[in-house]
Amino acid sequence: MLRILGRKNSINVIKVLWCADELGLEVERVDIGGAFGGNDQPDYLAKNPMGRVPTIEDGPVVLWESHTIVRYLAEKHGHGTLWAQDPGERAKSSIWMDWYLAHLHPPMTTIFWNLVRHAPEDRDMDAVAAAIEEGKQLWSVLDRHLEGRDYVAGEHLTIGDIPVGAAAFRWYTLVEGRPAMRNLDAWYERLQGRESYATHAMNELT
Repeated sequence: MLRILGRKNSINVIKVLWCADELGLEVERVDIGGAFGGNDQPDYLAKNPMGRVPTIEDGPVVLWESHTIVRYLAEKHGHGTLWAQDPGERAKSSIWMDWYLAHLHPPMTTIFWNLVRHAPEDRDMDAVAAAIEEGKQLWSVLDRHLEGRDYVAGEHLTIGDIPVGAAAFRWYTLVEGRPAMRNLDAWYERLQGRESYATHAMNELT
């Protein structure tokens, strides 16, 4: 059985849980990190030297870094579904995983930490406003890309949808007055209709 070490309210754990559920994998999840602690203990650091979550144990295979884990699980279990058979098509999905890390993750982290994790008196609302403006520009890039596509790589959900999909719930939940983006809105509605997404990505933000 696949073991996922990490608290379920971490966006990086959410990516792995959602991926595993889409693949129909049997999972044991262990609360680690945040209020649960444990990620600074020697036994955990021996598996994940960064002391972050998630870490997975798949038999003898121990991995950390959420995007690496998503790629590993999809390659092992999701050929023809989450994992495109053709390398070129697969790369078209992988682009959006890297795009998320390089571009979307920083402003979304600023928004989330200030509006969810920080006490009201500690919030930097100027930073939030700047991050929202950056977010609008970035989400519009994905909106234009989704023209004529149901998902980021075409007709089917792939690994490319998972990081941006996890972030989308936070964007739609936290940002008021965001501009309508026809393609992005339709994509997000499709995600909400997926049981695995609703179960793992649409939880209370804490």
